[in-house]
Amino acid sequence: MAASPGPAGVGGAGTFHGSSPSGFAFDSGLEIKTRSVEQTLLPLVSQITTLINHKDNTKKSDKTLQAIQRVGQAVNLAVGRFVKVGEAIANENWDLKEEINIACIEAKQAGETIAALTDITNLNHPDSDGQITIFTDKTGVIKAARLLLSSVTKVLLLADRVVIKQIITSRNKVLTTMERLEKVNSFQEFVQIFSQFGNEMVEFAHLTGDRQNDLKDEKKKAKMAAARAVLEKCTMMLLTASKTCLRHPNCESAHKNKEGVFNRMKVALDKVIEIVTDCKPNGETDVSSISIFTGIKEFKMNVEALREDLYFQSKENLSAALEVTLEHTEDFTDSAYISHKHRERILELSTQARMELQQLISVWIQAQSKKTKSIAEELELSILKITHNLDELKKELHRTATQLAADLLKRHADHVVLKALKLTGVEGNLEALAEYASKLSEQKEQLIETCRLLRHVSGTEPLEITCIHAEETFQVTGQQIISAAETLTLHPSSKIAKENLDVFCEAWESQISDMSTLLREINDVFEGRRGEKYGYLSLPKPMKNNANLKSLKPDKPDSEEQAKIAKLGLKLGLLTSDADCEIEKWEDQENEIVRYGRNMSSMAYSLYLFTRGEGPLKTSQDLIHQLEAFATEGLKLASSVQALSKQLKDDDKLMLLLEINKLIPLCHQLQTITKTPLPNKVFLKVDKCIIKARSMMAILIQLLSLCYKLLKKVESRWVSVTNKDTMDGKT
Repeated sequence: MAASPGPAGVGGAGTFHGSSPSGFAFDSGLEIKTRSVEQTLLPLVSQITTLINHKDNTKKSDKTLQAIQRVGQAVNLAVGRFVKVGEAIANENWDLKEEINIACIEAKQAGETIAALTDITNLNHPDSDGQITIFTDKTGVIKAARLLLSSVTKVLLLADRVVIKQIITSRNKVLTTMERLEKVNSFQEFVQIFSQFGNEMVEFAHLTGDRQNDLKDEKKKAKMAAARAVLEKCTMMLLTASKTCLRHPNCESAHKNKEGVFNRMKVALDKVIEIVTDCKPNGETDVSSISIFTGIKEFKMNVEALREDLYFQSKENLSAALEVTLEHTEDFTDSAYISHKHRERILELSTQARMELQQLISVWIQAQSKKTKSIAEELELSILKITHNLDELKKELHRTATQLAADLLKRHADHVVLKALKLTGVEGNLEALAEYASKLSEQKEQLIETCRLLRHVSGTEPLEITCIHAEETFQVTGQQIISAAETLTLHPSSKIAKENLDVFCEAWESQISDMSTLLREINDVFEGRRGEKYGYLSLPKPMKNNANLKSLKPDKPDSEEQAKIAKLGLKLGLLTSDADCEIEKWEDQENEIVRYGRNMSSMAYSLYLFTRGEGPLKTSQDLIHQLEAFATEGLKLASSVQALSKQLKDDDKLMLLLEINKLIPLCHQLQTITKTPLPNKVFLKVDKCIIKARSMMAILIQLLSLCYKLLKKVESRWVSVTNKDTMDGKT
């Protein structure tokens, strides 16, 4: 049940998350117990296998007999620990107590039987004649082992039922309180009920977070992460939207805004229960269409299977499969946002794929009737041709979708429309509101269509789900921003209406940032870097007697501290996107400056994930090690930039040195903070470190841009000098 981070853009931070921004995890008592059960089971399996596989040697040395007895005793002790855990779960869940206790009794009996059969230290002594042991009753050990594994499995399944029941009960409590919140009419009553609602949401977050970590199915894990991300973000929206409604009870747009939040939260709560219980309401089935990349992958597998079996499937089925896949390319060719060049290339490759398939079918029919070497070679050639064609189509679709997404993210990185909507709201300008609402709607449609295209090229089911989540978020949040802006425009002096609009705009900005992460992950999968962690993400092992260890005792941050850390982290995440955009401009991706810049950006991104309770950094100690590595990487970058400055003229050199002189002190300051013990003030330490890291990232972006321009200038001057020398040589 190892935890693994969710896909990009889902499972965010804040009060809802199962892990706090400072990395202090929470586990419910039952989760700890069930994990303990599983951890106890693993050594049992190994030890039982050792016993059963023991060879019946005719002569047993004392050493062998003692080893066998130790294994038997170890099994019995492990069973004892397992039974205690099982009984503790039974005592907390009376409806399942009898079933769990029966399974525990069976396990205990099996453990004792194994211990008795392996009690053979006196086997070589005369008085041991007639003793029943593993050597005289190996079948007895096998039966006891089977009974033990059966009883352990029963307890695990029953414990799983308990967890599911807890999640459903918690969801029902949240829904009941939400219904009360929808009907509330006074601020005082709202505050009381919302306080209860917040506590219930935290409990639900812990239960679902643990469940998400325990899910083996990556698709379900991604769906759970998406649903939890919705609930996390909507909790704050629900607060401000409800307060706005109470302040302006006759405002239609305020009520529309509030209803949108409640509806989305209810859908997300239902989605969690679907995943946990593994069943859809009213027997519905998943109707989402297959992505192009998945269709191509399945088609290629079917084509390549012809090498082994010419009668594996029918020609009609193969033709239909290709046609369905190529029909989905119309999502690209019908899009108003892709270039004519990309559209023509996709159409050309699609036509070519159909022609290659007809050629393959023709050869396939011949191969079924003639078993000659030439026909076999021709079939192989046809298979290679169509698979190559589809690989080219995949490349073109990936290039088209990712380029569109990158351009769109870059174009909207400064959030001009959101800023304009906030300004028009405060001014009460209804005409300007209509103009900018229209612009936001257009931007929303572009983002939604881009998410649909990215889904086709995402390459994995979890990333497909993340694309669908992003599409839904842009769709809903776009409408809610407009209704929130309308409320503010109608009540320009309302502080709560302004706060409400800010919350929805922040959710939009956060989703834009998540989309940038999603794009990066899609590119990683396409280029075969799925799950790759660069060397600089390998955290240094903690040193013994490290002064930091004493200073990092858990001090659970309060909600205000959590919110502050999450906000700092979000800004850091946005800076990593800007840095990546600057890095992409460089033609030489192996340049030292680019390499160190990429390292710093990826490290900063891990820090950002940490503030959301995600990513490879699990504890505040991990964070400190990463920050130390981040500062070291910054100093290496500064050294490389200094080397470049030596090639420049005085004015250009001065510009670079000014930026370097800002970066180096920040690196040293960060190193000092990480090494300074702050007993019981972990939040303060994390806060200071994130602020320093953010400042370093801002300078990194300036340096990457400046170095790129100055290198171009140097290259241009070198080319002109070379050309002049060439001309002089000819003369």
